[in-house]
Amino acid sequence: MRYFLSLFAAISDRPALIWRNNEVSYGSLLQQITEGKKRLEEQSVTAGAVVALWVDSPVSAVAWLLASLDASHTVIPYAGTSGSRFREILDIAEAEWVVDLRDEKPDCCRGTETTGTHPLYARLRESGHPGLVLFSSGSTGKPKGTVLDASRLLKKYETRRRDHRTLAFLLFDHIGGLDTLFYALSNGSCLVFPEERTPDGVCATIERHRVEVLPATPSFLNLLLLSEAHKRHDLSSLRWITYGAEVMPETTLRRLVDLFPNVRFLQKYGTTEVGTLRSKSREPGSLWLRIGGEGYQTRVVDGILQIKSEAAMLGYLNAPSPITEDGWFDTGDEVIQEGEYLRVLGRKSDIINVGGEKVFPAEVEDVIRQMPNVAEAIVYGEANLILGQVVCARVTLVSPETRTEFFERLQGHCRPQLEPFKIPVKVVLADAPPLTERLKRTGPRTERDPV
Repeated sequence: MRYFLSLFAAISDRPALIWRNNEVSYGSLLQQITEGKKRLEEQSVTAGAVVALWVDSPVSAVAWLLASLDASHTVIPYAGTSGSRFREILDIAEAEWVVDLRDEKPDCCRGTETTGTHPLYARLRESGHPGLVLFSSGSTGKPKGTVLDASRLLKKYETRRRDHRTLAFLLFDHIGGLDTLFYALSNGSCLVFPEERTPDGVCATIERHRVEVLPATPSFLNLLLLSEAHKRHDLSSLRWITYGAEVMPETTLRRLVDLFPNVRFLQKYGTTEVGTLRSKSREPGSLWLRIGGEGYQTRVVDGILQIKSEAAMLGYLNAPSPITEDGWFDTGDEVIQEGEYLRVLGRKSDIINVGGEKVFPAEVEDVIRQMPNVAEAIVYGEANLILGQVVCARVTLVSPETRTEFFERLQGHCRPQLEPFKIPVKVVLADAPPLTERLKRTGPRTERDPV
C-alpha cells in the first residue's frame, strides 16, 4: 500500500474518481483513506482482523477498502444486494467486523462476536500482510471463498504503465473489478463509475466523461450491439475495449472490430485464484493471445492451461486447494496452442460428450448467433441413455417466433457448418438473455469467476 499512498500524495490535484458527475481528487481520496483508517483504529479493529465491507457508493468503497488493506486487515468486499447472501458469506468467512457503507452512517462499523480462526488467516497474521477474500457467484452451489495475500497481489501494480481514463464496469468483489481499480489507481488514472450498468447508461457515461477504456464482459458487449446504444451516443473517446470473464464469441468480436475501427481490443485472462495476467492479442480482432508477465508462468498439460503465480491464492476457506505440490494451478480451461499464443476453447467441465465426441459449447453458440433474429444463445449438454449426452440450446430471439419454426431454421443453418453430433437436438426459447449481477451469461452450464 505504500506505493499507492505515496503516489496519491504526489498527484493530489489530479482526478481519481468520478461518481454521479462529482469528481474526487487523489488528495481527497487520500484524506478519506486516512479518516477511514482512523475510524477503524477508534473501533479497535486491529491488524489481522477479518473485515467485511458491504459497499454501495464507489467512492466510500474505494477509500475504506484501501484503508483496511493499509491497516493489514483481511478484507471481504461485497457489492451485492442480497442480505441472506451477505450473511452466508459472513458465516463462511468468519468475519469479525462488518463495515456497512450502504447508507453512509457514522456508526457503519460493528463487531460480529466471531473470531476468525481459519489457518489461512493465521498465515496472513504471521506475515503481517493484508488479505483479500473473494467469493464465487454461488449460482451452482455454496459460494467458495478464495483467500489471497494482498501484498503479493498488489506488487505487480507498482510499475506505472498507461494512463487512460477508465470505466469501472466490474464490481469490487470480483477479481476483474479489483484489477481495473488497482491498475487505474497505480497509474494515476481517473476511474469513472456509471450510475447504471446498462448499454445506454454505460455509453452515456463514456460520452459525458470522455472515457478511453471500457473493460466489459462479452455478454455485455453483445447486449450493447443488440441495443444499438452505440448509435445514440458519442463514443469517439474510446481507445481500448478489454474483455474477459467468459469466452468471447468470434461473431461478436468481428462485429465490434468493424463498428469501432479506431478502438484496440484486448482479451484479458485471469482467475480469482491467481490474479490477472498481462496479455497481448496476436493481431487486432484475434481470439489468440499471449499471457504471462512478471511473476507468472504458464504451461499446457493434456490440453489444460496451468498457471504458476507469485500472487496465487493461499487456499480456499471451504474447499480443498487446487494448487499442486509444485505450485501450479489447474485452470480447468481447455486451450489450443500455436507457439507462444493460446486460444481458450472453454471450461473442461462444460465440454459435452456425445458418444465419445467432444463438443465445445462456444463453437456451437457462435454458429447459432450468426442466424437472423438471434439475440443470444447458450449451449449445454443433457444426459442421454444411448449417447451419454446430447447437445441442447437456450436461445433468446429478437422478435417472436414459434419454437417449431425456429428449430427448423436452426437445423438448416447448422448442417453446412457443424458435424451432425454438434447440432442441438433440443431448443428452449427464452424471453431475455440470462445474465448474472456481474453481467455474465448464466444458464445450465457451470459458472466460475475468471477475469
